[in-house]
Amino acid sequence: MPAFETLFSFVNCWECDENDHLNVQFYLARFDEADRQFRLLTGLSDALAGVRRARHVRYHAELYSGDTLVMTSHIAFDGPYMLTVVHELRRTIDGALAATAVDGYAPSDQMARELRKRFDDAAAPMPDAALPRGLATTPEATSLTARQVEATGGALTHRATVLPRHIGPDGRAEDAFALACFSEAAPHLWNRTPMTEAWLEARDLGRVAVEMKLVWTSPLKLGDTVMTLSGVTGAAASTFSFRHYLFEARANRLALICDVVALTMSLKTRRAVRLEDQVRGAIVKDAMKR
Repeated sequence: MPAFETLFSFVNCWECDENDHLNVQFYLARFDEADRQFRLLTGLSDALAGVRRARHVRYHAELYSGDTLVMTSHIAFDGPYMLTVVHELRRTIDGALAATAVDGYAPSDQMARELRKRFDDAAAPMPDAALPRGLATTPEATSLTARQVEATGGALTHRATVLPRHIGPDGRAEDAFALACFSEAAPHLWNRTPMTEAWLEARDLGRVAVEMKLVWTSPLKLGDTVMTLSGVTGAAASTFSFRHYLFEARANRLALICDVVALTMSLKTRRAVRLEDQVRGAIVKDAMKR
């Protein structure tokens, strides 16, 4: 069966960032909505599949103010998780794939077989473009404290409060809230590398995320105060990786881990720029200890 159409949307100018393209938090807001609609259309629920273990996002093309968007969603039984839900966001005018999200669940073997029968009419093959590329699908350590993260090299990059507008129908803060926190935290992390604001401006470069993996470890509720600790984790030829830890501040409770693969982009050509050897070396030297 064809994938379900789960979102029709439009890029507003106020959703675009300093690079003049749609900010990552608003991609996640759309994935949140597509997930709600997919659950309504198919009957998928946490009671059947368990709580989502991870959401793995890849950004394939830039979106600009005025772009109209459509999302399709389906279950991929051949995906990287025991149960995989795939969301594909496309630009309407040309059908270009803009972003994908892979939602991973870990039901029991017996329940997985039941789900195959129950959701056969919502299934389609796993698209290669949505497969995780730079980030592993293996589980993360979820019992860390803020002090332990600081000991590995993480540093405070953001503080916020969960407000009514951040809460979903289930009473929990949504992915879009976490990404809003991380969008504000990321520049402070970048400033701890050689790629500071001044360095980027002198070279006419922008900061761009190309892949993310979000793992919720505990929910956030209305009124919770949160803090983000961040640190770099590695570097390649053109990309580098970093990690955000989102803590509920009062109880020092880890709520979410977000791994990111990012790069610098020329604001003239809109293409990735290779990391200089000196920059790459500095990032590797300052990487968080695992």
